[in-house]
Amino acid sequence: MGAVPTLSETRFLLTNDDGIDAVGLEALTHSVGGAATRLTVAPADQRSGVGHATTTDQQFQVTRRSENEVVVNAEPADCVRVALHDFRDRFDWVLAGINSGGNLGVDIYYSGTVAAAREAAIHGVPAIAISHYKNRGLTLEDWRRAGRWIQPILEDLLSRPIEAGVFWNINLPCPAPGPAEPQVVECHVDTSPLQLAYRSENGGYAYSGRYQLRGREEGSDVDVCFGGGISLTRLTLP
Repeated sequence: MGAVPTLSETRFLLTNDDGIDAVGLEALTHSVGGAATRLTVAPADQRSGVGHATTTDQQFQVTRRSENEVVVNAEPADCVRVALHDFRDRFDWVLAGINSGGNLGVDIYYSGTVAAAREAAIHGVPAIAISHYKNRGLTLEDWRRAGRWIQPILEDLLSRPIEAGVFWNINLPCPAPGPAEPQVVECHVDTSPLQLAYRSENGGYAYSGRYQLRGREEGSDVDVCFGGGISLTRLTLP
């Protein structure tokens, strides 16, 4: 059995659902700055909340922006599919994120970030989705801190045996500024439903549920992240 590759020896595909110019993706790029390869294949624009949508009934534009950057005018799962089709020999792991906003609990079914990681797992490629819960605006320093937080977690996950059909979901907390480092807690997915709250506007409906008031099972990913910890959740394909 060969030696486990380190972070600096691993070839990564980076993607997200916030768009290729998102600051969270930039932070993720810096956090794996010493990696053997950093290939980015990401949406042209914001694609949050699209779930595991794919584009199979129409053409979409794919543009090579640089040697290591490809812009896809489609969904996050499409980005991974394009990367697998055109660049499979260039990466060993898929990292999706860092998403602006949490992807906790049942968010895993709505999230384009998590869908990108799931699409990789479907094709047998190990993958990690990374998100940053926020209850206030995130500054550039918050994103740099996020990049620092995930480096040891990535090292840990890379050292574990690869399991078919398994992918990981990381959610970083949004604590008050300070020197304390959040604890990483491996935990389960909170299956509590989101609020069914809407308001009527101009003859239509607008969702008015408050993310901070969602259900919170003790010891779950929501509970850990809302409590100031980093939630690490093992997800599996159906």
